[in-house]
Amino acid sequence: MPTRQSPHPIASNGARLRVLFAGICALILTVGLARFAYTPMLPVMHHEAGLTTLAAGWLATFNYAGYITGALIAAAVGNLRQKFVMYRIGLVLAVVTTAALGFTDNTAVWAVLRFVSGLSSTAGLLLASGLALNWLIRHGHRPELGLHFTGLGLGVVVSGLAVGAMMDRLGWAQQWVGLGLLGLVFFVPAWLWLPSPAASGPLGGAGAKTAVVPPPRRWMALFIAVYFCAGFGYVISATFIVAILDKLPALADKGGWVWVIVGLAAAPSSFVWDRLARSMGDLQALLLAFGLQTVSIILPAMTLNLPLNLLSAVLYGGTFVGIVSLTLTLIGRSFPDNPAKAMARLTLSYGVAQIVAPAMAGSIAAQTGSYRGALVITAVVMLAGMGLLLVMLRACIARCLLPQ
Repeated sequence: MPTRQSPHPIASNGARLRVLFAGICALILTVGLARFAYTPMLPVMHHEAGLTTLAAGWLATFNYAGYITGALIAAAVGNLRQKFVMYRIGLVLAVVTTAALGFTDNTAVWAVLRFVSGLSSTAGLLLASGLALNWLIRHGHRPELGLHFTGLGLGVVVSGLAVGAMMDRLGWAQQWVGLGLLGLVFFVPAWLWLPSPAASGPLGGAGAKTAVVPPPRRWMALFIAVYFCAGFGYVISATFIVAILDKLPALADKGGWVWVIVGLAAAPSSFVWDRLARSMGDLQALLLAFGLQTVSIILPAMTLNLPLNLLSAVLYGGTFVGIVSLTLTLIGRSFPDNPAKAMARLTLSYGVAQIVAPAMAGSIAAQTGSYRGALVITAVVMLAGMGLLLVMLRACIARCLLPQ
């Protein structure tokens, strides 16, 4: 694939690592703490704050509604400097909304806070990703985000370890405040080390345009449908895996540590999927990741066996980051002039799935007393996504993106 000629001198490897570290910290803060900490906090919220299963599903839905709202805003904004301002606002909102959850037990206020925290998560997942990728391209570095997306897995580890460390020492409210304070540790480098596009040199201009031809509309439409299925598969486990495994006798009141296992599997996975994509192709790697994640979803629905359920957590952690990383990197390379906008457009379908799925799962669990039905439905949706990927692989519109 042809690439742009960088309008800037090739930046040092140290500068590259600082930019990527800023992105990692942004992901840990806005996704790992502001968004993912809700998962290991669910059991204590149930036991101490009186949060019902149905309300838990709706709070997750509000969070993902905030995320899709942020994606809509990001898709509507084409100016990179404006995206940078939005990125910094998102960092502030992530800290504030996380800590604020501990100052109220009103479900309606929780819903508002979860919505805003979802809004802030686009700062790390979309804006930081796009800004970092744009910086890498413009400064002559390989346009890959594998290192950046380790922040997703590390965010899971950080939130899981933090909740596990506070579980027997603090009440639910103090834990949320503690998570907000912990977020300040990641706020500082995320704020300081991701450079403003204004400070990175001129934007746009005929000489800065890329020679990359955007993919056809049909390819994009298929990919949007595929990513909807990925969002459905991701969000059910992301929201409920701790609550599901916490009910296993061997993991009673220890389900939060499963979240750490998920994170440990997720942290290095983006590197693995980057290498697999180089050797076998992006879409083939995505197909493999979808298949493994489908297995991770169906295992808890089929068995109470502890080793198999822990395997489910490892498979989930090892695939959900890979799916996001492969998808957003591929889209960013396909639209290098404004990758954040293209990522946001694709992510809207991912966000729609994240609104629908948690409410569905919470409703089914409330009626049946089990998450099994929701897991089965989710596995079917993931299989549909695999079918769409096969269509893309067999279509001539996908051939230009396969290894030659």
